[in-house]
Amino acid sequence: MWFPKLASDRVLRAEPVDAPFALTLHQNNTERIYCLNEAAEAAGLHKGMGYADARAFCPDLQSRKADPQADLRFQHTLARWAGRYCPWVGVEGHDGLVLDITGSTHLYGGEAAMLDDMHLRLHRAGIAVRTGLADTRGASWALAHYGRGIAMPGNALGHIGALPVAALRISEGDSVSLQRLGVRLISDLVALPRATVTRRFGPGVLLRLDQALGRRAEEISPLPEAPHYGVRLTLPEPIGLAADVMAGTGRLLERLCTRLKDQEMGARVLNLTLRRVDQASQNIELRLARPLRDPDRILPLFQRGVDKADAGFGIDQLRLEAVRVDALPPEQVSRATVRRQDQLDDLITRIGNRIGLENVRRFLPADSHIPERGYIISPAAFSDPAEGWSAPRPRPVRLFPPEPLHHTGTEPPGRFRWRRMSLTTGRATGPERIAPEWWLADENWRFGVRDYWRVETKQGWRLWLYHTPQNPGWFVQGEFA
Repeated sequence: MWFPKLASDRVLRAEPVDAPFALTLHQNNTERIYCLNEAAEAAGLHKGMGYADARAFCPDLQSRKADPQADLRFQHTLARWAGRYCPWVGVEGHDGLVLDITGSTHLYGGEAAMLDDMHLRLHRAGIAVRTGLADTRGASWALAHYGRGIAMPGNALGHIGALPVAALRISEGDSVSLQRLGVRLISDLVALPRATVTRRFGPGVLLRLDQALGRRAEEISPLPEAPHYGVRLTLPEPIGLAADVMAGTGRLLERLCTRLKDQEMGARVLNLTLRRVDQASQNIELRLARPLRDPDRILPLFQRGVDKADAGFGIDQLRLEAVRVDALPPEQVSRATVRRQDQLDDLITRIGNRIGLENVRRFLPADSHIPERGYIISPAAFSDPAEGWSAPRPRPVRLFPPEPLHHTGTEPPGRFRWRRMSLTTGRATGPERIAPEWWLADENWRFGVRDYWRVETKQGWRLWLYHTPQNPGWFVQGEFA
């Protein structure tokens, strides 16, 4: 199965576009066409074309950035869907699938009926597909990309002999060299002496030819099933005490964490299901601030949810599942650092499970010289603390909206009133000129540059003042510690 427009079909299924459409990818210091729909091809565009040239040929072209990782996930999703036809499904390149349908065709009324069913279902889903069926992997690939139909067993050459040599999955350089020598079709290559081909092109070309004709075996490696992180404990007698439930949860955690450690994964979201004797179930969800696979740290975090659970007439089954997991490779750190970080992560987890992990936030530095944009606020559970804030000049501890001062001139005032206080300037350091970021629209910076001063007053206040030369005025924006 070959999906010639896999990337664009994935995007257009979510947001259809009734116009020429293309996905672009940055390659070789330029934006190039990565995948396009039929309307764009009809306008004369092709894959690999420069995006600027494509816009010149087709001014109505709509485009978006390509996401190869999302395309790979979509390809794996299609592979799981193709499991309805046979158990052996593998990935072919970045835009195809290979299926071993031996023994499965009778379930759909034959090979042709199975292919028709594939095409019908994918067409309804808005996915373009081309298929080829043969008794070898190479011949089926050639039919899907350069022909179509079903090759009878034992007669692969009769069906693919008239196809170009590029259908053998050889490199583009070998394909061009063969065509320059007049070898354009697979049948022409078969007629050549094998020794001559090997001396000129190496063993790779003949290997692909033999695989397509069935002279060399080629296996299909199916996608491995995703590991399931779930364990269950069925009790001979119902339990109702919180201590008993915690003891059973501890046993489940040990088994689950062992499985997570084998896969070098850590749990982010855990779901504990308590099934009662009346067949009712209660779910206790635990969201962790960091990926964990340490049962001694995870178990106490379940205590609050278990205490609130209603055991009814008793609980006869416990089921624990890691709903979401993240990679957690082993790392070597000091004992003191681990302990301090573990305590903070556990505190974020306890607070986050009450008010939501997204509501526990931290400040992180941002790449901007504008004071108001020098930081971002991010959920603490999904970000790492910054090692340090870098600034060319000292910045105040407190920032607040600019408060105007009644003063004229370009030098800081000797005496001024601020928040109903009369202050006297003891020392002023500056100016530090900060220009606006012209590529961003900011209403507060519409007057242009600002000249910032650090002013230390005799009353003990250390303030951050600035002057706007374009529209003369003085303001207080911050306070130093």
